[in-house]
Amino acid sequence: MAARTHSRPHPATTGGVDIRLPWWALALPALAFLVLLALILNPSDAQAATGDPAVTRLLEHAQQFLAR
Repeated sequence: MAARTHSRPHPATTGGVDIRLPWWALALPALAFLVLLALILNPSDAQAATGDPAVTRLLEHAQQFLAR
C-alpha cells in the first residue's frame, strides 16, 4: 500500500536566502583582526618580537604610513 505524500501549499523558501548571524559571529573575528593588527603595528608588545630585519623595516614603514 502506497503512502500519500503531503505537499505544502507554499514553497519552503521565499526565493531569497535568509541567514541571520548572531552579533558575536561578526564581532569576534573583527576583534581578533584588530588585536593582531595592533601587535603587528607595535611589535615591542609581542613576546617574540625578534625577527628578520627586512620584515621589521617593512612593519616600521607601514606603521609610519598609517600614523600620518
